[in-house]
Amino acid sequence: MRRRSGRGRYDRATIHAILDEGLVGHVGIVSDDQPYVIPVLYARHGERIYLHGSPLSRLVRNLAAGVPMCLTVTLLDGLVLARSAFHHSMNYRSVVALGEGRAVRDRYEKQEALRVIVERMAPGRSEDARGPSAKELKATEVVALPITEASAKIRTGPPADAAADYELPVWAGVLPLGLQVGVPVTDDRCAVSVPEYVTGWTRGES
Repeated sequence: MRRRSGRGRYDRATIHAILDEGLVGHVGIVSDDQPYVIPVLYARHGERIYLHGSPLSRLVRNLAAGVPMCLTVTLLDGLVLARSAFHHSMNYRSVVALGEGRAVRDRYEKQEALRVIVERMAPGRSEDARGPSAKELKATEVVALPITEASAKIRTGPPADAAADYELPVWAGVLPLGLQVGVPVTDDRCAVSVPEYVTGWTRGES
């Protein structure tokens, strides 16, 4: 990390915590000399990150073939409004993981990976939802990315204005941002009451 290196973190606890709180990652690859960045649902399981998708997807097909990839996850915590336009920023926590994925071919690992992804969405959900059928397993590609080369970057706190700008009559500070959980909307064809793991869902559980 060359710019703002003081914001870098390399310990596993910090990297894991950010990955576990995030819901959407962005995967970047180069295919036929063209870069692609695609949003994905992911889940961390120990020192692996699992992704899934259709085998017909360009991204998933390339990832399963072991092309070099980059996964990024960013949690936006606030807008930092400074006295000068130059020093406006954001408070955030992010992770960048580099490596090569591998296609998960073992049936039991594949089932476990999909269970982990469902549990990442809502802990307890896999106990209720029907598991994948043989046909569904065949129609789903699962890719595992080992967390071997990863770093986190974090910015917190107020704006860092130039010394001369602190006297300007301009409001400065942080506008906090977060993920707001709404009221669950039950499917019209569902007669089952909303489970507690949905009504009590909180960000950061895994």
